Amino acid sequence: MTDDPILVLAATGGQGGAVTDALLRRGASVRALVRDPEGKAARRLAVRGVEVIAGSLNDRRSLAAGMTGVSGVFAFTTPFEAGVEAEVAQGRAILAAAGEARVPHLVFSSVAGADQRSGVPHFESKARVEAELRAGEVPYTILGPTYFFDNALGGADRILSGVLDLPLPSDRPLQQLARPDLGAFAAQVLLDPAPYVGQRIELASDAPTPAQMAAALGSALGREVRYERVPLDAISNPDMHAMWAFLNGPGYRVDITTLHAAHPEIAWTSFAGWARRTFAGSP
Repeated sequence: MTDDPILVLAATGGQGGAVTDALLRRGASVRALVRDPEGKAARRLAVRGVEVIAGSLNDRRSLAAGMTGVSGVFAFTTPFEAGVEAEVAQGRAILAAAGEARVPHLVFSSVAGADQRSGVPHFESKARVEAELRAGEVPYTILGPTYFFDNALGGADRILSGVLDLPLPSDRPLQQLARPDLGAFAAQVLLDPAPYVGQRIELASDAPTPAQMAAALGSALGREVRYERVPLDAISNPDMHAMWAFLNGPGYRVDITTLHAAHPEIAWTSFAGWARRTFAGSP
């Protein structure tokens, strides 16, 4: 481990926060690029010893300044604020800044399935960023998270009322990832990059079916949670409709057994374990 910091982009978000937590647990020096260094989340990072700097995923100048003198960068882009073209623009700003700052290693968090010509807009935008990353000169590792356990919290009120809704058959496994597992894996790659440079690694912690998810949630809550399948046609957002069509079709292709055997240092959280911790004490 060098004394140079590791820069985490979007460090107050779900993915960046998980990576920051994992790096701090391992004693790494962390620099966080955030929109508002005076915000509550940023101040909490500063109290933990993180070097907090102001910047934007769209601003090459602030990105390059933040990347100067680092040992590695964790990068993340999002289409959910301004669309997929804005996400590609973010990726290009990040890659240009990394080249300018001569970053020794960049870990880009993409999405599992981005290499499958999925037709999912926010998968395809990440695939475009991946292609430009591979064509450039910055040493890189690409991580491909599957569906996050935490996505279930978008329906937390329904779960607490006893219903889990998803647009999948009840017996269709859905590969999913715990954010702390992503954080731990990314930290490992950032702190020991040599075995991972040039690789694209897709990540999943577990693959429960919706029926198994409902049972695990019910066990965590101490009461029944039943599964109700949402018709795919009821998903009106085109991007989300395309994603669920993909997950009903070819879906993610992570070889979970091989992945976990190759990386026993990662806790690899089960969905049931996540449910117990997340809903413990819920009314």
